[in-house]
Amino acid sequence: MEIIEIKSYPVWIGSRNQLLVKVETNEGIYGWGESGFSGRELAVSGVIDHYKEWLVGRDPMRRGSLWQEMYRSQYFEGGRTLTAAISAIDLALHDIVGKKLGVPVYELLGGKHRDVVPVFATTPGPYGPEMLDQAKEFMERGITAFRLSYDAMDINSGGVFEPRESIANSAEWLIKARETLGNQAVLGIDYHHRLNVAETASFCQMLPRHTLDFLEEPIRDETPEAYEALRRMTDVPFAIGEEFASKWQFLPYIERGITNYARVDVCNVGGFTEAMKVAGWAEAHYIDLMPHNPLGPICTAASVHLGAAVPNFSWLEVNLQRADKPEFDVFSEQITLEGNSYPVPNRPGLGIEVDETALMTEFKFWEPPHPHRRDGTHTNW
Repeated sequence: MEIIEIKSYPVWIGSRNQLLVKVETNEGIYGWGESGFSGRELAVSGVIDHYKEWLVGRDPMRRGSLWQEMYRSQYFEGGRTLTAAISAIDLALHDIVGKKLGVPVYELLGGKHRDVVPVFATTPGPYGPEMLDQAKEFMERGITAFRLSYDAMDINSGGVFEPRESIANSAEWLIKARETLGNQAVLGIDYHHRLNVAETASFCQMLPRHTLDFLEEPIRDETPEAYEALRRMTDVPFAIGEEFASKWQFLPYIERGITNYARVDVCNVGGFTEAMKVAGWAEAHYIDLMPHNPLGPICTAASVHLGAAVPNFSWLEVNLQRADKPEFDVFSEQITLEGNSYPVPNRPGLGIEVDETALMTEFKFWEPPHPHRRDGTHTNW
């Protein structure tokens, strides 16, 4: 079997761009993958075009060897743009191999550990009674783990975000949420790396013990030592890693005990080939995976197969607004949410089918908001 074509589709689907990748073979078997580098899809598509030049004619069954060649085939190896491209191709290759052998992808990863993959959801509403009502609705449908909203101020419109104001308001409502929802709820919050060490420490110190079960990405991740300093200031568990583009980025966070949940993104870290290495490493340190899953049904399917194949797993991220209204016009076959979990599929490959005619829409340039402080300085979106 040989690869004869690699197609990338940077297209607008629903409310955002997605970069889907199709790898075709001379036996008529094809596979689908997805890149996770949101907002810079054309850059990843360009990398895929470079890889296509020498991947055509190669054997897709040798997916581990091809991963190494993709990673090592340039002097300036690594980085999120390259590994996002490698991820999409790696997922597609696993889809092909699963179909060739007539087995689900998780069988290629060691077999199934669980029959369903539990999820955590995120309250979309602003702080107030609406957020608490949404959390109660999650619990009524059996979803007991979720991220609560935080005071984003005007950040999503490119406006003002003042960390000190945000954390003060967030702390008040998180305390009310714990009092309202009780100890059965697993409560977390994602600050999207918008705070510094001191602000995060102050925020955690505003909260009574066991207000939060996890705090996700409070500061930027480039400097593990900063997280270590923060770790000494608070006992709130951290969930880190959705931006990591390799096992090497995970290395200090796992080895030094900085993170308590590994937010691995199978569409960014390097596909199944790399994600399974991170999972084994995390298992050796008693750390569960809590995968990042913000994209489309291909990312969800890949994350479900990953979640099925590893013993150390907590919850898979789910966007309920998207999951409750599946886009069957584009993804005619997909894994759909049932109650508080995704059932592990038994179809060969990923269990995804895509209508390519629906991918002919024009790419839309989309730029994340560029928020700022009141003094005019830029801050993180």
